[in-house]
Amino acid sequence: MEKIRIAVRKFDPFESTLQKLWDLFCIKNNVQIEAEMIPLELHDIYEETITNQGLKNGKWDIAHLNTDWIFDAANEKAVLDLTSSINHNPPQDYPEGWSQSLLNLQQVNNGIYGLPFHDGPECLIFRKDLFENNIEKENFKKQLGYELNPPKTWQQFVEIATFFNRPEQNLYGCIFANYPDGHNMVFDFCLQLWTRGESLLNDQNQININNPVAIEALDFYRKIVNNKNAVHPKSKEFGSVEAGMAFAEGQAAMAINWFGFASMCEVIDESKVKGKVDITELPSDLNHKTASLNVYWLYTIGSGSKHQKLAYDFLRFATSPESDKLLTIEGGIGCRKSTWNDPEINNIIPFYHKLEMLHENALTLPQTPIWPKVTGLIDQMVLKAIESDISSEKLLEETQHMIEKLTH
Repeated sequence: MEKIRIAVRKFDPFESTLQKLWDLFCIKNNVQIEAEMIPLELHDIYEETITNQGLKNGKWDIAHLNTDWIFDAANEKAVLDLTSSINHNPPQDYPEGWSQSLLNLQQVNNGIYGLPFHDGPECLIFRKDLFENNIEKENFKKQLGYELNPPKTWQQFVEIATFFNRPEQNLYGCIFANYPDGHNMVFDFCLQLWTRGESLLNDQNQININNPVAIEALDFYRKIVNNKNAVHPKSKEFGSVEAGMAFAEGQAAMAINWFGFASMCEVIDESKVKGKVDITELPSDLNHKTASLNVYWLYTIGSGSKHQKLAYDFLRFATSPESDKLLTIEGGIGCRKSTWNDPEINNIIPFYHKLEMLHENALTLPQTPIWPKVTGLIDQMVLKAIESDISSEKLLEETQHMIEKLTH
């Protein structure tokens, strides 16, 4: 029997939503084909769909790809250009139903290579019940001499994390995701750089991370991550999902993670912090602006798929306002403005409307074919920084050297 094969980013809310959407789609359109959905970890999705050419050779009809990879996928001709399908039969309210910041990255060489699936920029997630507690506020003021509020600077971030670090209560100051998967440590490094006013690119638009601000950023990061008086002891084993779960289980006062993990706290059964969470912008260095990072997930269609029309019809259905809202109720993050401002959603997740604010400060990663390889190098660099005594200066110099080798 014929099947349509979908590579799904492994995460319970994604898996449950997609199954529900496929079932609804089949009933509504009288489709008899079964969908085989394979949940894959981050690294395996890239390997299966792009490295092993699964999208090109027809092994996968539809895949979740994140925007870090889409430039690569488009250049490899692994994914279908959806422009003519969109012109002929656009998704509902396309493009005005989405924020412009969710439509840019999938546009490569004048083509459109995917539709927004799941989003939620990086932000500071915090326990408002702790920050609003009068006893905590009083003690904090006594100890540190200023009012307890979500940190505006990195210095305050360290002080507040240290204040709330109470291992005997299984409560830690903050959680990082330091598992080396080419993902979170890279993003954390970028955020440290950006919130100190520096960029990943030099004036010639080439990646250059060998500068004094980068040294400062890496120095600060390796120090905070290894600060046993402020940070969850399992941070080195956590990817973003595990870090998000630990926060939802009430194990930390603050976390720097994707918006989606804040909203997850309000909807999943395992959450012990429903109604106690809020989000805000990331801290920054004293004289610099906050920043966020926008990497989002797309629905894409394999260039080798034998079911391209059916796949596109499903993508239209899966990105409708109702489907986008369903994803959010299941624990993912809808991408449409209608979902962000939906009264029912904001009733369940009171900070949901803040997505617009995060998008205003959200920066994106460089679109260059070498970026997936660069992330591997930065990941290794940050890992070495937190696990060795090699100076940040030397690590940045070596990594920059390897990045330059990729372009020659």
